[in-house]
Amino acid sequence: MALAGDEKDENNEGAEGPEIEATPLLASSRLGLAIIGFLGFINVYAVRVNLSVAIVCMVNQTAIRSLTAGDNGTDSGSDECAAVSSDNGTSSDLAEMGSLEWDKTTQGTILGSFFWGYLFGQVPAGWFATKFGGKWVYGITMLIAAVATVFTPLLAEAHYIALIIVRVILGAVTGMTFPAMHAIWGNWAPPLERTKLMTFTYAGAQVGIVIGFPLSGFLCKYGFAGGWPSIFYVTGAFSLIWAVAWILLVSDSPSTHKRISDAEREYILSSLQSGSVTENKRDIRVPWLKIMTSLPVYAIIIANVASDWGAYTLLTNIPTYISEVLKFDIAANGLVSALPYIAFWIVINLGGWVADFVRDRKLLTTGVTRKAFNAFGKILPAIMLISLGYVDCSQPTVAIALLVLAVSLTGTQYSGFLVNHVDIAPAFAGILFGISNSIAAVTGFISPVIVGVITEERQTRAEWQIVFYVAAAIYIFGAVFYIIFASGELQPWARVETSGTTRAANHELAVNSEGENLKMLQEGEATKV
Repeated sequence: MALAGDEKDENNEGAEGPEIEATPLLASSRLGLAIIGFLGFINVYAVRVNLSVAIVCMVNQTAIRSLTAGDNGTDSGSDECAAVSSDNGTSSDLAEMGSLEWDKTTQGTILGSFFWGYLFGQVPAGWFATKFGGKWVYGITMLIAAVATVFTPLLAEAHYIALIIVRVILGAVTGMTFPAMHAIWGNWAPPLERTKLMTFTYAGAQVGIVIGFPLSGFLCKYGFAGGWPSIFYVTGAFSLIWAVAWILLVSDSPSTHKRISDAEREYILSSLQSGSVTENKRDIRVPWLKIMTSLPVYAIIIANVASDWGAYTLLTNIPTYISEVLKFDIAANGLVSALPYIAFWIVINLGGWVADFVRDRKLLTTGVTRKAFNAFGKILPAIMLISLGYVDCSQPTVAIALLVLAVSLTGTQYSGFLVNHVDIAPAFAGILFGISNSIAAVTGFISPVIVGVITEERQTRAEWQIVFYVAAAIYIFGAVFYIIFASGELQPWARVETSGTTRAANHELAVNSEGENLKMLQEGEATKV
């Protein structure tokens, strides 16, 4: 889309702005939703990334090296940093701590299997969340994820195929959480607070990584039940507690929330674009053909694919890269692996506030804001990744600094393509997110395998340069495509027709919850139909 075409978008936002004064965000129900959603994504990512660290100490590295040794019996691993490995805390006992003998290709397949399930669960989740609300989709899937995580140690020791199966299940159910949350925010987020609320919520994913990596590293070395099994018991237990709290506290929309103030309810409902959401969700007809022929939708999909390729390349392989290339021990590995995501969390939240600020002040239209933040979050990290490929373990500080920048600067994408689904089609945001993220999930099981194949031989810096060049090229392509075709406008096919009487009845139903009023409204609706 031409940038000039986005002027209509800002005019729309001005028109849709509520006549009622905005209620304070602090202590509001919408902020409460953001907080509990934030805590939920901490758990989603804690159960998602725990294996990336755990696998380092689950596997007997010495046995694996002997299997890949050359004909002369020497270790085929990289000797580039043999002289400095002891300085970074690497020791032979750590190399032998695991009992499972999985080669690099098997490890890559196990790490990637999560995304086989992640691929298929999201579109159905978006549809169910659109029709029936995201509360139960999110809550039930996290209950399943908690149980699957707790059973992971038992299945891993039984056979690696059993571990792959449980990771597929875990991928399917945790993948459903994002479309469910998008569907909820389509009903809860006022347009000019949309970016900050949604980016804060999804930033929980980065905190989950920040907590998950060092906690997994610590438990791997010092935990109960033999060390690494405790990683899965702890993260599974926390997920179970959160899921129960979510089911008890959350509502799908302001109209059905029991503790929201009348002023906040009226503010949220009035601020949302007319015809963009409806309470009669089961009557919504999804315009599948128009969705699949929409260039702004394809812009989001391509941006999502590019983002996920880089993110999953790093997310699933940072512990291995730090262990085998930078030569940090497993305890330090978990802490260092978390550093990029601490910075990521900061960038995500700052980006959300800045994006809403420039839109509120009409400095940029929504469309231009999304394009600018998405481009910044892809092109600069691409440069950092290329630079990272030329640093070795003799420069650990430089390597970690570049790694932190490469990961953290991608956080501005959250203010770009990630919230763009709600801009262009709030009523179908869950479905759109399910489509784009399920397609992008293909990269989740392809990239670890490709990285495993590229680095199979010796885990050298030259091999990792190839990995980083590929990720950088994909980032840049995604940025350019999104700039050309993305939009910030509500799409014509995304308007949901609702009559004024129906909207008034819904509001009255929310305010007056006594049984007699409910009965009268139901009778009135039946007569109208």
